[in-house]
Amino acid sequence: MKKKYIPAKYLGIAFSLPALIYMIAFIGLPTLQNFILSFKNVDVYTFADKSQQTFVGLKNYIELFSGGNSILQRSMINTLLFTILSILFQFVIGFILALLFNKKFFGSAFFRGATMISWVLPVTVVGLLFKFMFQVKGGIVNQFLMNAGLITESVEWLLNSKTAMCAIVIANIWIGIPFNMMLISTGLTTIPEEVYESAKLDGAGKFVTLFKITIPMIKPAIMSVLTLGFIYTFKVFDLVWVMTKGGPVNATELMSTYAYRLSFEEFQFSKAATAANVLFLILFIVGIFYIKTIDDSEEAR
Repeated sequence: MKKKYIPAKYLGIAFSLPALIYMIAFIGLPTLQNFILSFKNVDVYTFADKSQQTFVGLKNYIELFSGGNSILQRSMINTLLFTILSILFQFVIGFILALLFNKKFFGSAFFRGATMISWVLPVTVVGLLFKFMFQVKGGIVNQFLMNAGLITESVEWLLNSKTAMCAIVIANIWIGIPFNMMLISTGLTTIPEEVYESAKLDGAGKFVTLFKITIPMIKPAIMSVLTLGFIYTFKVFDLVWVMTKGGPVNATELMSTYAYRLSFEEFQFSKAATAANVLFLILFIVGIFYIKTIDDSEEAR
């Protein structure tokens, strides 16, 4: 009896169909519903009665963006500042550690594994840990700075609008360093050793080798690290909520915490959906840029 084989194109569809159904059911439909919700007037009074959920068009978007002191605008600025500062230090420190652990020395494997602790810990645990570290009384940060003679009295890190952002950025940097280090380390392993040997024979120094060989050859990995880091950091919620809940006086209010506050504290579900949609659109654009970057790097190969 002759065996029947499924054509390759149909086989690919069959394998991808479960994932497609899952994406549509648990991501696509909720996203679509969230967009529809942002064009209605759903709040705690109209949530149960759909007959009162009238269509209001762009009213929610206009109200959230209107006024020079709009909390949404403040949260967007805070989110951008938080993201840029976090990515900058995460990438620089992660890059340095990747170069360090790329060398063969005693204990390198152990220390490389030890740096992953901050990545594997639950974010809420890290948030509580840093919240205790930045406490006014008994906080290890204040004690260390006072013992070093850098400050004369305890600093209210999480209660001062000028220092609260610095505290959550430091906490997020500690979390993201291993992610940057591992991806960059993976990129470094793709560089042939013969390239470095040739550069050394030509008299190239360490800085020339770094900027003329290492960085250009791991450019796809660097772009992936920066883009994914932007996406992960831009939508951070649990760390900030545990440490400051967006305070004091909206000093650390991010778009994610603001959307959560509108929905589960103020029960303005339509406005919460509006804020979440703005966050989604920004990340969607960045995601398209990431996919394009990956495609361009694959074509270059």
